[in-house]
Amino acid sequence: MDARDLEALKDAIRCIPDYPKPGIQFRDITTLLGNAPMFRLAIDALSHPWSDSRLTHVAGIEARGFILGGAVAQRVGAGFVPIRKKGKLPHETVRVAYSLEYGIDEMEMHRDALQPGERVLLIDDLIATGGTAEAAVKLLRTLGAEIVAACFVIDLPELGGARRLEALGVPVRSLVAFQGH
Repeated sequence: MDARDLEALKDAIRCIPDYPKPGIQFRDITTLLGNAPMFRLAIDALSHPWSDSRLTHVAGIEARGFILGGAVAQRVGAGFVPIRKKGKLPHETVRVAYSLEYGIDEMEMHRDALQPGERVLLIDDLIATGGTAEAAVKLLRTLGAEIVAACFVIDLPELGGARRLEALGVPVRSLVAFQGH
């Protein structure tokens, strides 16, 4: 992807100041998703490095990770695994708790979604502090998955999330980065 494409992707992402609280610059990808050429460009860029990597699954974190992950899974010929908030899946699940700024939350996936040794690409729209993505990595590993990488449209590098995943031995790839929170 060349510099013009990267700049076009950045321009397709809406910034909403002071949401959900003062001082936060919320990066909204719904504008990118609604722009067919930019959505295609993002999916191509997220998929391309993994087209020959023998992925068995793409795991997407609720909710925007479902949109991106489903498209990437189709593009690379892999199955899709949803990682959801507690209580949203109908079958037997495995669960992990993780910390948020304001408390504790839990995410889960179906216990039979993966077999040990399957090669998984983790996808979400944004990596900030990395808490949610780290919990997803731990959840995938409880089922014995080999996490090939974690991919995001947006990185907020000042918050350290990518470094947090890399410390777990998970390579991280993001398409664009924004400074600040």
